Amino acid sequence: MPQQSAPGREPSPIEQALSGAALSAVFQPVIRVDTGQVVAHEGLIRCAIPHLELTPIDLLDLARARGRLGEFELMAARRVAERFVALGLDGRLLVNLSAQAVMHEGLLADDVIDALSVPGLDLGRVTIELTERDIVENAAKLAHALGFLRARGVRVALDDFGNGHSNFEMWNEIHPEVVKIDRYLINGLARSAERLAIVRALCSVAETLGADLVGEGVEEEDDLRMLRELGIPYAQGYLIARPSAEAPRDVTARVAAALHRNHVPVPPRHSGPVSARPLTAGHMLIDAPCVAPKQSNDDIADIFAEHPRLHAVAVVDHGVPVGIVNRRTFTERMAQPFARELFGRKPCTSFMHAEPLACDEDMPLQSMADILRGEDQRYLSDGFIITSGGRYLGLGTGESLVRRVTEIRVEAARYANPLTFLPGNLPVTEHITRLLQAGRPFAAAYFDLDNFKPFNDQYGYFRGDEMIRLLASVLTGDLRHDADFVGHIGGDDFMVVFQGNDWATRCEEMRQRFNAMAANLFDDVDRARGGIESDDRHGHRRFFPITTVAVGVARFGDAFPADAESVASLAASAKRVAKNAGLGLHSVTWANDDDMLASRHSQAIEIKQ
Repeated sequence: MPQQSAPGREPSPIEQALSGAALSAVFQPVIRVDTGQVVAHEGLIRCAIPHLELTPIDLLDLARARGRLGEFELMAARRVAERFVALGLDGRLLVNLSAQAVMHEGLLADDVIDALSVPGLDLGRVTIELTERDIVENAAKLAHALGFLRARGVRVALDDFGNGHSNFEMWNEIHPEVVKIDRYLINGLARSAERLAIVRALCSVAETLGADLVGEGVEEEDDLRMLRELGIPYAQGYLIARPSAEAPRDVTARVAAALHRNHVPVPPRHSGPVSARPLTAGHMLIDAPCVAPKQSNDDIADIFAEHPRLHAVAVVDHGVPVGIVNRRTFTERMAQPFARELFGRKPCTSFMHAEPLACDEDMPLQSMADILRGEDQRYLSDGFIITSGGRYLGLGTGESLVRRVTEIRVEAARYANPLTFLPGNLPVTEHITRLLQAGRPFAAAYFDLDNFKPFNDQYGYFRGDEMIRLLASVLTGDLRHDADFVGHIGGDDFMVVFQGNDWATRCEEMRQRFNAMAANLFDDVDRARGGIESDDRHGHRRFFPITTVAVGVARFGDAFPADAESVASLAASAKRVAKNAGLGLHSVTWANDDDMLASRHSQAIEIKQ
């Protein structure tokens, strides 16, 4: 029974809150993603006491501290049920109860049923959202307690899965009818390959265990569309509606428009190495002694003698590194006849390299990969200096840098092109297959460089890689992340899949932008004469113009081939026509399943030299 205040004394604000007198209900709708229909409302409690701001979490903590958690939660459930009936809301009612309250020895299943047995409310319309603020040590016992409620028609939902104490043991033991995926996984889902992978796995588990999924925390249209693409049936969040006393019964025009966009959402992909493990330069730190510029070479020799595995010593002036002394170089110089007598007392700056490689401790290891591509390879022997805010912390070795970066590249190559980190052949195939299954118009554009091999032979692989990364940058710079897909299918070949009708204009803009920028990668002399001299495939010396890009496009509107391989083959054929005929852009349209094609040509725009 609710605890009463002393006779003649006005109840305190806290007592008012815990007695339920100051509680009111608000509701947040849950919609079906495929239709946009409001099918349920989650009832939430608010405390309306003037000059006292108490959140629902505060109220639960107060009730728990006074040993009244079960009593308080049942009062809150009663307020929610009464208001739900008073508003005449359709669909299901979702009511929050903690696992601790359900398992409380003093709380019987009949108490929960009595709290929810409001005239006009069928218990078969009620779903209890099981919230977990503490670890449930005996999930089987909780499942048994919930069985009494299920016998009366009440359903069970597991709330906030993916955060807090919701876990797979709870899911497997309780077998909830509904699992609500926590907003941590849903908010930003359309931009996170990691979140997408986890949610996809949850979809598979839900299908196996027979549970419906609800995506909580939906705040952006792209996330809502991704839920639809994944086949998650229900959604809830601020995009749809905020909790309110007058519960909305229909979705807004904004939500309706988001649900009825007819393109296939492009899943997020890793923009860098697939591993998101937070490795930085600081993780390779060697706690190494340093010297001041005025210290002598004898001091350096003593440090190397004391630390036989130390590869170098940093020279630091008032905390700021100004140079590095390589052990091997120093030892060779000091091993010369009379070197110790001549140089031992001289300042250590005489043997230091005055331009050391320095990296801040927070620099991501992926960013340090550029060091491996640089022309200055001294890091292999000197290593590098690690700083914090420009001040010396310690050293790192070239060996550890090469090993860690190589591991990242090997891992990344399993999922994406290691040079551009764009999706490779498998993700491209998967995306095209999704478009074919959806039966929605799209255009697959095959981008390929002209005269790239002579450029690569003339300037070397480092600059060749720059040319390929330039094309990747141009293609992704104009990317519509919700509808376009860019893949690097090998070498200097790229595939861009468009779902808009402006594909021809955008392909031409991309082509012209790249052609204008590619010339900057040539030396001034070669750029001035418009190309380079190099051997062709037959070993004959001849002139090759500045590198440009050719585009072949396969367009699909009313008819579609059976597989992604046919799409790629058609785009590749169009690309070959564009290259061999000297066209900047050549497109073909799939007319029907008999491979009837309608062709259209677009003459290349020459870049004036």
